[in-house]
Amino acid sequence: MASSKGNSILAVLAGAAVGVGIGVLFAPDKGSRTREKIKDGFDDVKDQAKSRLNIFENETKEKFSDAKDDLKDRVESFLSDSSYKAEEAITFLEEKLAELKKQNSKLQK
Repeated sequence: MASSKGNSILAVLAGAAVGVGIGVLFAPDKGSRTREKIKDGFDDVKDQAKSRLNIFENETKEKFSDAKDDLKDRVESFLSDSSYKAEEAITFLEEKLAELKKQNSKLQK
């Protein structure tokens, strides 16, 4: 998904750059003004690229943050469940030990 988003951003930027370049080159104007228009066009494209990159960066950070929180919740749940199961196992073993002690005391009489 990130690859297609990156390709889309690259296509938009390339299209904008080509459009600005063609539009400026075909407009009848002085060379200095044409260069200024080209520079302004590239500045606009650069600003758009920065904006889109910031948006993409923020979305990515948000997704990883959500994934991190989800993983943390799952680990805590697993540890809680494991602790509960460990308590059950300990209780079961204590009961069996009590039974064995009782049987052993009968055999020793």
